[in-house]
Amino acid sequence: MASLNVYSVLVVLFLTCGAVMAMKENDQIIKENNCETKMGLPCVLEAFTSIFNTGSISNKCCCELVVLGKVCHSALVKRTLENPLFKDLNPATIIAKSIQTWNIALH
Repeated sequence: MASLNVYSVLVVLFLTCGAVMAMKENDQIIKENNCETKMGLPCVLEAFTSIFNTGSISNKCCCELVVLGKVCHSALVKRTLENPLFKDLNPATIIAKSIQTWNIALH
């Protein structure tokens, strides 16, 4: 029985460390690439609404999103999904909408 408890603790520890490492990885990408300074607030809000709600993204904001870059775009979306405020959202749906918004921005 003791070995089962130890095993359970190790599994929880492993999963927790993995989640923390993923959060740190996204934060590091965002920091290293200055992701939070590459888009103006109006376009950040427009892109956010397009991905996390319903809305479209203007040509101007598409240009800013492309300048932001796919690496920053993905890291910012993933970091937002890690926020407890968004725990009820379906990550697969958000990632799909994120990809859709990125593809719209490219055209």
